[in-house]
Amino acid sequence: MSATASADTLSSADTSERSVLLLWMIFTGLSVFAVVVLWRYGLLHLMVVSDRTYISSVIAVLYIVTCFHCFWRSRAIAREGEIARRCRAILSAPGGARSLDDVRALPGGLVPDHIRNLVMKAQAQPTGRIDQTLLLRSLADRLRGSNGFGAFVSDTLMKLGLLGTIIGFIIMLAPIATLDAADKAAMKSSMGLMSDGMAVAMYTTLAGLIGSILVKIQYYMLDAATQRVFSDAVMLTETHVTPTLERRHDG
Repeated sequence: MSATASADTLSSADTSERSVLLLWMIFTGLSVFAVVVLWRYGLLHLMVVSDRTYISSVIAVLYIVTCFHCFWRSRAIAREGEIARRCRAILSAPGGARSLDDVRALPGGLVPDHIRNLVMKAQAQPTGRIDQTLLLRSLADRLRGSNGFGAFVSDTLMKLGLLGTIIGFIIMLAPIATLDAADKAAMKSSMGLMSDGMAVAMYTTLAGLIGSILVKIQYYMLDAATQRVFSDAVMLTETHVTPTLERRHDG
């Protein structure tokens, strides 16, 4: 019976790990498909050629780097979620409380480290209730890791798009100061510069907005997965770890 429960727990852990990465892969796959369609119809080439400041290209490169970072963080969170479920399987099994006597039996990871810290705190604390508030804050910070990089990049992409808008309007309005209505050649040249400036403003704004939105979506999914792992850790320690440690104190 316990073997069946253990197998079910490991199966759900594998499913959970796949689901976190699967969401990222589905989203990235749709994004790649959209890029291929835009490239097929020449819109990406038009954007790169029209943007003389290359801000749109910088936005694209920064977005690709951020996607790889999000994938790396998603794998890390998926792994922590699997480890937390393995710890639950060990501690909820018959006689699983004995694992707290030798915490080296637990797998390596942030959640097992938190459990080890709780055990060390219980051993150093003579009696009373075990308060894990500060340790949970530390666990939350360690789980979040470099997730804040997503918010930074999203804001940076938006600011780069705004910078491109300003530069584009400067390019567009610069010829007006020396514009001579009687000189048709100068008028034609000025209209070309104004058109180039407008293209820079529009393409950089569009690239910045789209990149910022896509980054926010990816890191929203990552933060949701991180929160689920943290909630699993809280439930695990509150139901299986701290009650056992407090009973030992009372005994």
